[in-house]
Amino acid sequence: MLETAPEFKQTDTTISTMVELSGQLKKIQDEYFYWDKAKYKNKDLEPTVFWSAIKMQRTLKNNKITFGNNQFTFHITDFMHRTLHQFDMNIGGTLSSNIGIAETDKTKFIISSLIEEAISSSQMEGANTTRKKAKEMIQKELKPKSNSEKMILNNYVTMQHIVQHKNDDLSIENLLHIHQLITKDTLGNKEDEGAFRKNDDIQVVNHIDGEVVHTPPKEAEITALLNDLFHFFNSDTNAFIHPILKGCIIHFMIGWIHPFSDGNGRIARALFYWYMLKKGYWLTEYMSISRIIKDSKNQYEKAYLYTEIDDNDLNYFITYHIKTMEKAFVALKEYINKKQKEVVQSAKFLKIPNVNERMAQILKIVFDDADRVLNSKELEKRFNISNFTARADLKKLLNLGFLEVVHINKIKQNFIKSNQFNSLIKKYKI
Repeated sequence: MLETAPEFKQTDTTISTMVELSGQLKKIQDEYFYWDKAKYKNKDLEPTVFWSAIKMQRTLKNNKITFGNNQFTFHITDFMHRTLHQFDMNIGGTLSSNIGIAETDKTKFIISSLIEEAISSSQMEGANTTRKKAKEMIQKELKPKSNSEKMILNNYVTMQHIVQHKNDDLSIENLLHIHQLITKDTLGNKEDEGAFRKNDDIQVVNHIDGEVVHTPPKEAEITALLNDLFHFFNSDTNAFIHPILKGCIIHFMIGWIHPFSDGNGRIARALFYWYMLKKGYWLTEYMSISRIIKDSKNQYEKAYLYTEIDDNDLNYFITYHIKTMEKAFVALKEYINKKQKEVVQSAKFLKIPNVNERMAQILKIVFDDADRVLNSKELEKRFNISNFTARADLKKLLNLGFLEVVHINKIKQNFIKSNQFNSLIKKYKI
C-alpha cells in the first residue's frame, strides 16, 4: 500500500517556498517523484511544506481531461519537452536513414521486433516459456503446445493485424475484435473472448500479498468511458496534445477502465502501439517497448498506483512510459548495430562459390550454433522470401555439402549442420 500524501493546502508560505526552490523543484518535476520519495529530497524544510510547494507548481501547470465522470490531469515537464523532441526527430516523420536500417533489412527487423513484443507482452501476463522456444514456434509456424505459447502466438497475430489496419479508427467493434484475437483459446470461459466484462467482480490484485491495488469503474460505466476514449483516440482535442502523450494516456486508460475480464494489459500495450503507428511514428514498429516494461514491472505497476492515489495525476504514468520508450530506442540501436555486424561477419562466407548473401547468412547461423535446426518456413519469415526461394537456398547448401536433411515425415524436412561442414570451412579458408 502506498503511503498517502499529506493534504495540499495553498498558502503564502507555499508560494514563497515554491519560488525559492524553483531550481531544486525542476529536478523533482523531471523525475516526477511522489510523496514517498519527494519528502526525502530536502533536508532543510519540513516535508509537508516541501510537498505543498511541489504540488502547487504542478497544479499551476496542469491540463485537465475528462473520461466519463472522472477528471485526470497532466502537464509537460522539461524532461518531456526534451525527450519528445528527440522522439520527433528519430521515430517520426518519413525519413529512416537516421537509425541505419538498410532498405533490404527493414522487413527482417520488423518481424523480429513483432516477435519480441508479442513474447514480452504475454510474459508480463503470465505466459511461461523461453524466448528461444517462442521464437522458434513463430518462425517455423509450429502449433502452440501450451496456453503460454497460445498467448504469445495470439499477441503476434494481433500485432500483425494492427500493422495492417493502423490507419483505422478505434471503435467498439474493432476493439472487441482485437480482444478476440489476443485472447483466442486462452481464457477459462470462451464467452469472455471479444466481450466486455459483465459484472463488477473484477479487482486488480498484487499476486504476492493479495492486496487489492485497483478497483475498476463499474460495469455500467464502461460504455461511456470507452466512447470518450474512442473520441480521444480518433479525434484531435480542442487543445493540442502531443501524440506520444496521447498514446501514453490511452495506454493508461485501458488499464484503468479494465473493460475486459482478462487481457487488459495486453490490449493497453497493443493500443499504444496502434496509436503510435497511426500518428506516423514508424519506428515504433521496430521497438519492443513491452520488453523494457517487463524488466521494470514494479515501476510500471507503481506508475498506475501513483496516478490514482495522487488525484489522477497522469504525469506519473507518462513519465515512466517515456523513460521506457527511451530505453527501447537505445536497445533498438544496439540491436541493429549487432545485426549489422553479423551481416558483415557473414560476408566472409561469400568467398564460397555459388553462395549468395542469404545463404552466407544461413552458413553464419549454423557456424555460430552447431545444434541449429533449420526449415524453409523459418527462412521465409527471416528473409521475407517465398517458400520456393527458401527451399532453393537450403537445397543448394545441401548439394554443396554444408547441410544434411532430417526427414520429419513424407513431406516435411529439417536441415542441420553436416559432418563435413568444418572441413569445408577450412577448405575455403574461412
